[in-house]
Amino acid sequence: MGAPLSLTLPPVSGPHSVGATDVMVKLDKEGSFFRLFYPCSPSPGLQRPLWAPRKEYLVGLLNSLGFKSKVAHYVSSALFGYSRIPVAWNAPFVAGNDRKPLIIFSHGHRAFRTVYSTLCRELASYGYLVAAVEHRDGSACATYHLYSKPGNENLNEVWVPFRKVEPGMKEFYLRNYQLHQRTTECARAVRVLEDIDAGKLEASIMKSEFHLQALKGRIDFCRVAVMGHSFGGASALLSLVKDNVFRCAIALDAWMFPLEDTSYPKIQKPTLFINNEHFQTSSSIQKMRTLSLGCKESKILTILGSVHHSPTDFAFFTGYMVNAFIGSHGTIDPQICLDVTVTSALDFLHKHLDLPAYSPKLEKLSEEIRTYVVADVPQLHSSKL
Repeated sequence: MGAPLSLTLPPVSGPHSVGATDVMVKLDKEGSFFRLFYPCSPSPGLQRPLWAPRKEYLVGLLNSLGFKSKVAHYVSSALFGYSRIPVAWNAPFVAGNDRKPLIIFSHGHRAFRTVYSTLCRELASYGYLVAAVEHRDGSACATYHLYSKPGNENLNEVWVPFRKVEPGMKEFYLRNYQLHQRTTECARAVRVLEDIDAGKLEASIMKSEFHLQALKGRIDFCRVAVMGHSFGGASALLSLVKDNVFRCAIALDAWMFPLEDTSYPKIQKPTLFINNEHFQTSSSIQKMRTLSLGCKESKILTILGSVHHSPTDFAFFTGYMVNAFIGSHGTIDPQICLDVTVTSALDFLHKHLDLPAYSPKLEKLSEEIRTYVVADVPQLHSSKL
């Protein structure tokens, strides 16, 4: 029968080894918290971090999905709790004097900062710094911030629970409020990295062996993109309006519902929509097309056979309990879906960030893989959100 559930992330395809560290700046919810993936010096002996950094994330994830029994929590901890991410934890930043392009990544509904580690690792292996923000708006399944009591230097944790729509509450107003907080957090992550690059910020308030000074003078703020999945896709779109530092956006199966109609005419920078086959509604697609009218460089792709969680690490979980906890993976091989997503994203970023280095091209993929890619949209299905 095999293992009930296991996570095996594929090796990266880019030329760089990949490291990762967590950065938390300032106390309370007004600070910034993100997992930073980066090209690193080869460090084969360093520890690999756990996929679920704390048990609270697994409990929060199950609670948000409606699994509230103690048995479910115990089983999830046993199944998910020991999976590790193949990155070198706190490895030295890659040597050199060049500045690296930056991607701010926004997670989806019920997710957290490590759920897209496969995708973020891939992008970092091609020389990008990728800051995967953990949002504190109540859309993460769980997250936390630190605070200290007056006169006491010890730091205490405050956990921010997942926020559901209460009876009688209009969902759009909650989600739109969260969306604007998310975009603020995306921009705030850039400000933090600007301070690090300028040498103004030398340490995270979380204990870490990674030296932030290694990033001084190494981040290219003329080449910054924003990317996200689902709720994070909408966050990426609105971020183009909120902060001019972002030159382009990549929206992975974007959840368009929280985005107010008045924002569409303001989004006039290049946007790449990479949709999965079994999620979008005709209403959402029409919104994407309306938004694309603002910039001739914007385009929509659909990956056939993929489902809404295909861009996440959940696509790489295997075992006979996958359907019970995660649902169907769709009909596409997760590796093929990853190849299409990464190649499409790198091609787009190469063009719109004016990068001199070579990046893979979609047309260079095998004919078999390209049959899964449709320009624009196939037959539509109903959104599950």
